[in-house]
Amino acid sequence: MTRQEVADQIKDILEHYYPETPIPLDHTDPYTLLIAVLLSAQCTDERVNKVTPHLWELADNPSDMITKDVDDIKAIIRPCGLSPRKSQAIYDLSHILLEKHDGKVPKDWEALEALPGVGHKTASVVMAQAFGVPAFPVDTHIMRLAYRWKLTASKSNVVRIEKDLKKLFDPQLWNKLHLQIIFFGREYCKARQHDPYICPICSKFGRKSMF
Repeated sequence: MTRQEVADQIKDILEHYYPETPIPLDHTDPYTLLIAVLLSAQCTDERVNKVTPHLWELADNPSDMITKDVDDIKAIIRPCGLSPRKSQAIYDLSHILLEKHDGKVPKDWEALEALPGVGHKTASVVMAQAFGVPAFPVDTHIMRLAYRWKLTASKSNVVRIEKDLKKLFDPQLWNKLHLQIIFFGREYCKARQHDPYICPICSKFGRKSMF
């Protein structure tokens, strides 16, 4: 069976298990989504969703955020980890949005990735989930499963993994598919204590990699 044939069947399995893909991070607009994704670096979505309501009480738009003290932002987001760096990034990017983008999150790859604390993965999530632009954000779940399912030969090269996955799936599916893979990885194909004989995908294709 070719890699493409495996990918096509995996797509159908994921669609069966997750026909609906709600966005995991709570938000109300592109700005709050951007901040939530930034906070999710090395942090669970569940924890971010517990923290952000308190942050939005402080400020939920760039105009209000730049009037706050960075230490106040840091105190609220501390449970998400890396709070000194993340709080400064939130403050700085809010300034930039006001100075360069009329206070709005830009619908532009280069402009997004130029913001403090925003890398390609964060930009990909915002482009996909806020603006509906086809993107394939690669997080740790997708990196692990793409290799486990032999959809890529790379364990850790995010650029290579993203490129390989984009070749295998129609661009119209990318935004939904990356969420389906994340949901599936959390529930059925976990990093630890993974049983390939009961996993709905690994049991079908003999995918036993424990990466």
